[in-house]
Amino acid sequence: MKEIIQILAEIVNNLHDFILFFVSDTLNSNATDKDLHFWIMGIIGIIIFLFVLFLSNLISRMRFGITILSFLYTFTVMVVLVFAIEIQQALTSRGNMEFQDAAVGLWGFIVFFMVFAVLSSIFLLVKNFFKQSKKR
Repeated sequence: MKEIIQILAEIVNNLHDFILFFVSDTLNSNATDKDLHFWIMGIIGIIIFLFVLFLSNLISRMRFGITILSFLYTFTVMVVLVFAIEIQQALTSRGNMEFQDAAVGLWGFIVFFMVFAVLSSIFLLVKNFFKQSKKR
């Protein structure tokens, strides 16, 4: 996993240098690194936001839309948390930084969520059964 992060960091660094070179030489701008971060991260952020907004509106109209959105948000936070812990382990040399650790951690969340979904489904079925029984 450490190698993957190093490769990704190298790609990001090369892309950063290319954009800086392009802006300064081709566009004849003397934009600083902070200026580039402002514009690039702003553009990336708004594109992601618009995509998530569109997707959230579609999902919220579904039967269990709020549950789906809650799962997606929680899963996103868990991905960030799991990788932050793995990176922290690499920086402090406490434990091994392995992709498999991250995958197993996320799998743990998915399994616990499946248990929650099954128990919730059983609860809803029993609740609906008793509602139907009272109507008769």
